[in-house]
Amino acid sequence: MVPDQRAVIGAAGGRPCTLVVCRGCCCGDARKHPGYDHAGQLARLRTAAAASDGAFQVRTTDCLGPCDQANVIVVQPSTAGRRAGGRPTWIGFATNDASTTELLTWATTGGPGVAPPPPTLELQFVSPPRSTRVRSRR
Repeated sequence: MVPDQRAVIGAAGGRPCTLVVCRGCCCGDARKHPGYDHAGQLARLRTAAAASDGAFQVRTTDCLGPCDQANVIVVQPSTAGRRAGGRPTWIGFATNDASTTELLTWATTGGPGVAPPPPTLELQFVSPPRSTRVRSRR
């Protein structure tokens, strides 16, 4: 082992930035946000992740909690981002193509701790619920 290398255990050694997309009771629901293509948004995120050569991944979860700020997406830092001080960032009101584009740009460039978020996306940052534990599924 080279002296400057750190031992990394398990899959966490190379974990990419992850977009956790809420698709619970309110997020992704056309009754709450009619006229927005929620399935199209998720397909766009997944297609971009597949084309990113491992730069980021997308997962879904049943409910993240702040339903009054739907659609909610949590941007989790990569291993490198976390080591650089990045922390999960909660995005609310992600119900338009511009915010989806900004999320994709940020995730592709590294996400929290690696790249600064687009300034207009920062306007959509929301606080996570106090007792949040994100459980995602693929």
